[in-house]
Amino acid sequence: MTTNDQANGGGDLGRRVRRRRGALGLTREELAARARMDPGYLARVEHAPVAMTAGALIRLADALDTTVSDLLGAIPERPPGHGRAGLRPVLTDMGEQECLALIEPGGIGRLAFEVSGRLTVVPVNFTVHHGDIVFRTAATTAIGRYGEGPVAFEVDRIDEGMHEGWSVLISGTARQADQDETAALGTTVDVDPWAGGNRELYVLITPARITGRRVRAW
Repeated sequence: MTTNDQANGGGDLGRRVRRRRGALGLTREELAARARMDPGYLARVEHAPVAMTAGALIRLADALDTTVSDLLGAIPERPPGHGRAGLRPVLTDMGEQECLALIEPGGIGRLAFEVSGRLTVVPVNFTVHHGDIVFRTAATTAIGRYGEGPVAFEVDRIDEGMHEGWSVLISGTARQADQDETAALGTTVDVDPWAGGNRELYVLITPARITGRRVRAW
């Protein structure tokens, strides 16, 4: 059976552009203005296979608040970062404010903590609230039982298409929210664990040190 996306044409790139534009509530003309493109050219991108330059892809990805890799389609069944490095990669350290700006929208991060003398790392959906990292878990999980105290928290983003990315590392202290904080967080913080289930326990990480690095391909 032919799906609506197949009937509209444009291939995988066109389908991703249409879906992302729809999710952002943008008209084609609004997206074209954001990406500094002609609306007619953008229509061809959405409905017919088009060879795009790297610069056009970057502008389109930025206008859609996504990455070139996401538009081209990463493979979720394998770890990110396959392929060769960029031709002239440049690795730079990031300041604390740049790191905070990158993680402020929230997303998925990796929490490292100790359980019975061994380090454990688990991914969690998180948000940032008043400078603290906040996520939800169940009281019966390893995080709920052993996750308080010194922890490390890492967030990264990899753009496979451009061979670029960044990583932010936070060292700090994790604690469980008390009853009053839980009530307040429940009405002010939007963090939805992908794992589902009853994740009634809020955990806050107060950063003590924030560092980060970024790699760019020139």
